[in-house]
Amino acid sequence: MNWEQARRFCASLPGATQDIKWGADLCFCIGGRMFAVTWLDARGKAQRFSFKVDDHRFLELTDRAGIVPAPYLARAKWVQVQDASALTDAQARTLLARSHALVAARLTRAQQRALGLLDAAAPAARPAAQPRATRSTRSPTN
Repeated sequence: MNWEQARRFCASLPGATQDIKWGADLCFCIGGRMFAVTWLDARGKAQRFSFKVDDHRFLELTDRAGIVPAPYLARAKWVQVQDASALTDAQARTLLARSHALVAARLTRAQQRALGLLDAAAPAARPAAQPRATRSTRSPTN
């Protein structure tokens, strides 16, 4: 996993924004919600990457050497890649895109539409109406 390529990939995802938080953490967000974070060294180079993963992938990934539960965010199923060789570039892109999708899915439909993640012409999906159960107030007659 090339840190700088991962950084450029995150920035290229639809609706992604970047912001420095907590002094030296470059946060990638969608709709104001983080989907990936990297620590920047004194030269501004990315070091380590943290991102959200599917619940069922969390233990699998943290069992790999060089990947640990992300500090402060592990309970939300975030991992931190500390060793660049723990993932290939293709694996990193797949996981970062999935993190983006997981966080984007939690946004409101209006936010998703405003970010260009939904087709503006498509109506919002509504569940089919269920027939209302009626209760008779009369007593049964024989």
